[in-house]
Amino acid sequence: MNQGSQVPSSSDDDTPHPDAAVRRRAPAAERNRDAILSVLARVLPSKGVVLEIASGTGQHAVHCASALPGIVWQPSDPDADARDSIAGWRAHAGLANLNAPLALDVTNDDWGIAQVAAIVCINMIHIAPWEAAEALFRGAGARLSAGGVLVLYGPYRRNGAHTAPSNEAFDQQLRANDPRWGVRDMEAVEALGEQAGFTLVETVAMPANNFSVVFQKNA
Repeated sequence: MNQGSQVPSSSDDDTPHPDAAVRRRAPAAERNRDAILSVLARVLPSKGVVLEIASGTGQHAVHCASALPGIVWQPSDPDADARDSIAGWRAHAGLANLNAPLALDVTNDDWGIAQVAAIVCINMIHIAPWEAAEALFRGAGARLSAGGVLVLYGPYRRNGAHTAPSNEAFDQQLRANDPRWGVRDMEAVEALGEQAGFTLVETVAMPANNFSVVFQKNA
C-alpha cells in the first residue's frame, strides 16, 4: 500500500515513516515475542524458508527475522488489513530476509508456496474453526520434508481441563464470539498431527499459561 501522498514530505529525522499509519501494534505480541523466539531459535533450522501462518500485525515476523538472519521469514495472513500492517513493519525494519506477506488462507489448498523448511503458527487455531487446524496440518504435511518442524503457540487444555482460570474465561469469551472457536485440547491437536504424518516432539510451557508445541514431520 502506497501512502506516501498522505504524509508530508520532510527531511526531519522525526517525520513518521509512510508505513506508520498501517502498522498495527499488539501488546501481547510485544510481551511474548522473546519467549517465543527463545523456542524458535532452538528448534528451527539454521537456514531455509520459514513460513509463518496468520502473521497478524507482523511484529513477530520482524522480531524473528531480525534475530535469525540465516532464515528467510515468509509471513502470511488471509486478512488484507493484516497484510498491510505486515508490509508496514517490513518496510520499517528493512530486513533483507523478511519477505512480503502472502495472502494465505489455510483452508484453501493452494497456499501460493511449495516446499518450506519449517512452519510457525502463533495464536491461530483457537481463534478459528477446527477445520482450520485440520487444514493447517494437511497443508504443512504437503510442504515439509521429513524432519521439518511445525511449531504452534497458544493456550491449550490438558487432559480435558484448562490450565488456569484465565484460560477458562478466555475460552468462554471465544465461544461466545463464535461457537466454532475455543481453546483446544492438546491431545486432540496431537492426534490431528499424527493423522497428518507428524510426531509431537516437544511441549514447552510458556508465560501467561500458553504453550509452544513442536511437531516434526515423519519420514
